Amino acid sequence: MQLSELISASLSFLSEFNIKEGTCQQGKEKYNFCFAFLNNVAWYLRQITVGIININMDIYGQVIILGALQGLTEFFPVSSSGHLMLAQHFMGMRGAGVFLDLILHVGTLGAVLLFLRREIWLILYSIWAGGEEGRKGRRLLLLLIVASLPTALLGLAFRSVFISMFHSVAVVGSALVLTALLLLLTRLCPSKKNLDIDAVPWRLALLVGVAQGLAITPGLSRSGATISVALLLGVNRDLAFRFSFLLSIPAIIGAVALESANLGDISAGADGMTAGALFLGALVAGLCGLGALSLLNRLIKKDCLYGFFPYCLILGLIALIAG
Repeated sequence: MQLSELISASLSFLSEFNIKEGTCQQGKEKYNFCFAFLNNVAWYLRQITVGIININMDIYGQVIILGALQGLTEFFPVSSSGHLMLAQHFMGMRGAGVFLDLILHVGTLGAVLLFLRREIWLILYSIWAGGEEGRKGRRLLLLLIVASLPTALLGLAFRSVFISMFHSVAVVGSALVLTALLLLLTRLCPSKKNLDIDAVPWRLALLVGVAQGLAITPGLSRSGATISVALLLGVNRDLAFRFSFLLSIPAIIGAVALESANLGDISAGADGMTAGALFLGALVAGLCGLGALSLLNRLIKKDCLYGFFPYCLILGLIALIAG
């Protein structure tokens, strides 16, 4: 069976995926919302896959597809880096790798800054503000700093190891399977705690930061890892969502700055890509990312994060077979 047929068949299976009535503890309505959405995603992915696999596309068509893929998968717990690596592999793009991944992350960074503008303003305002609001803002800022430390240490210490992983389809497949298991754990082992910003201990923030650092591995979802770890350790769903994406801001800025310094000439950092193509990819990623953030926020509030488990598992197995 050809790879395109394998992916098409697998996504067809996912689009028909159903769970018997009564298996969702929170009720049929939440199940219908989660899986109706995921089934639609699977259907669209199948149509896209059938159309782009093994087709020779011009560079602008490729970056539009990769930008849309980045915008959607950066925020959904399915690993944007894993999807980009697989898409570049199957579309025959060579040499773009980490550089193109970072450029597209700039687009999704813009989406995060816009979507969480109120939280960002609260943090900045809290630096000099008094009262309860200022105190909570300062605590949130300190927790973000604590969580960013292990991310920076892991990223710098194992940078060459992580970069080498971007050339291995097998690594992506294994990491996607691990992502699936993490998402499933949020369903099988739900925490009875409901910690707010005042109750979150420093060691919990450190563990979330370690999860983000390890998620540099392509295929291991950053949002999936950080949100899952936070939920498993008892953080309430709204704070887990916002903390995860606020934490991504310094990580993305640091990664882009590091890679830009190493690459030097930004126009020569990707295989045959112009500055215009890179800008287009970042723009598409940002626009798609805004929609994905809003939708994921709703899904987490309905406790449907585990619904991404079958998609990550199937895609991971496909990557392992293809690798």
